[in-house]
Amino acid sequence: MRTWLITGASRGFGTLIAERALRAGDAVIATARKPQDITDRLGEHPNLLALRLDVTREEEAHQAVAEGIKRFGRIDVLINNAGFGVLGAVEETSASETERLFATNVFGLLNVTRAVLPHMRAQRSGRVINISSIGGYQAYMGWGVYGSTKFAVEGISEALHQELAPLGIQVTVVEPGFFRTDFLDEQSLVKTALVLPDYDETVGKMRTFAEAANHAQPGDPVKFAEAMLALINAPNPPQRLALGSDTIARIEAKNRLVAQELAQWNALALSTDFKD
Repeated sequence: MRTWLITGASRGFGTLIAERALRAGDAVIATARKPQDITDRLGEHPNLLALRLDVTREEEAHQAVAEGIKRFGRIDVLINNAGFGVLGAVEETSASETERLFATNVFGLLNVTRAVLPHMRAQRSGRVINISSIGGYQAYMGWGVYGSTKFAVEGISEALHQELAPLGIQVTVVEPGFFRTDFLDEQSLVKTALVLPDYDETVGKMRTFAEAANHAQPGDPVKFAEAMLALINAPNPPQRLALGSDTIARIEAKNRLVAQELAQWNALALSTDFKD
């Protein structure tokens, strides 16, 4: 029996992943700011421990990990899922909105990871799954600051992958596209307080798109959760896992653009080396 620690487990991906882990016979430390919400959704289960965790508070991360270890003896899988979005132009996104976003999406992920890793290092085993976004691979208008938090998650994950592999701990960053969760609802998506008319043709259209796409996204969240079980069961997991047809299309388009720009500017790029 493996033990999972899942952040942001009160709804969306977190709840669905927890359900499938429990069905697989595993133990789950499910965390959220309001643990009663977890119990309301998942019910009572002998292998479920619902705990309060505000990921922005490092002391709560250590406390949750300690309680989970006390109950189940170990943590085998960490799913860093907690996070939210901000929709607005980079200029429209205030310092306070940016700081709050980074506090959860980046610093919160680091808080929980630092709390869990000593136990995984002692075991010389474990899986760390960081939930990023296609926005962490390809930035797009209206999602610049949100995407920057996911770009940070990508960089942290790549470094962790290299640092932890020799210690028997495998790290994967997951890049979902638009899935039919409540991500575009007000409880998960913040719209900037400032709206500038100059961005009507770019970010304004993205706001309209987001409203229309809410609960009409192409990705199936149940299949996402099933993919997480397949990922955990894989003996040789990838460094990054893109999920969703929209994600694949966006990654392929960016890779083509990067390759074209590298070729176009190759001579200038190479000219900057010393000529020894």
